[in-house]
Amino acid sequence: MADEALFQFLHNELIQYVYKSSEQCEMENARCITKLENVGFRVGQGLIERFTKDTARFKDELDIMKFICKDFWTSVFKKQIDNLRTNHQGIYVLQDNKFRLLSQLSAGKQYLEHAPKYLAFTCGLVRGGLSHLGVKSIVTAEVSLMPACKFQVMIQKM
Repeated sequence: MADEALFQFLHNELIQYVYKSSEQCEMENARCITKLENVGFRVGQGLIERFTKDTARFKDELDIMKFICKDFWTSVFKKQIDNLRTNHQGIYVLQDNKFRLLSQLSAGKQYLEHAPKYLAFTCGLVRGGLSHLGVKSIVTAEVSLMPACKFQVMIQKM
């Protein structure tokens, strides 16, 4: 419980720091989101390296995505992804019906425009983890009603 609160506090402070520093150098919103995603990317690489050091190799990208949804997500957010869907052509949709980093915001559509800055770090986290496992991807997030969100992972073939 305490580690969860610390993670949420650190995440909020990271967002505040990036946006406050952007006011001084006049960065636009897209550059702040990119910066948050890059931080998440590096953290994702480090976490996956730690989590997979004693596991067997994955046989395919579906196994990798299952690992992300079960073990990785549980380690970071203390719960599994609620739903994983795929079209078996390199697109995966990860649905979290009560995403912890959005749950401190009001439910509904009131703060919907602030959601991207709370999701950028996690998009980078997933992309960094996949990258370290040898899967190049593009990760985007969408929110229609908070605190539920969907992360779309598009695998880029090499």
